[in-house]
Amino acid sequence: MSLQAAPPACPAPTSAGNDEAWAAQLAAANINPQTCLATDYLNHFNEAVMLLEMIPDMPECFEDFLAWQPLSYAEHFTASNFKARDLAIYAYENADPGIRADFDDLTNNMTVILTEVGNAMREVKHDWTRAVLAEHAVRWIKPMIGRAGGIINGQGSAADVDYIMAH
Repeated sequence: MSLQAAPPACPAPTSAGNDEAWAAQLAAANINPQTCLATDYLNHFNEAVMLLEMIPDMPECFEDFLAWQPLSYAEHFTASNFKARDLAIYAYENADPGIRADFDDLTNNMTVILTEVGNAMREVKHDWTRAVLAEHAVRWIKPMIGRAGGIINGQGSAADVDYIMAH
């Protein structure tokens, strides 16, 4: 009995050839062939965390954090220098809807937190208050980035559990 690899979660374009070649193309582009998601998108959130982490020691950096703008997955790749950005967007758009919904829920929650922390920082007048806001935001966002990485890498999405149970 031989074990076969599961086919990629996102369908290959009809011109892409066989599933193994498609999976190899995704992997070569740093896109997970099973989830059809790329970790490069998490750099967008890691940038915000890095800026937040600087605020307690360098309060003037809050203005740099306020310049951070939320970007959707497609917006991030469209604006990036990622060599396979069109492939990343195609794969995302064709990813398993359950996996993508889990991922989108998590990244949307991160975006809301970061946006609201930015709004609060605009309203407060004291550096120490901004430092506290930054520290709390980092404690909230870092685990979420880790969980998003887990979803990208096929570890922890509800859709993955359903797939395993069905097969």
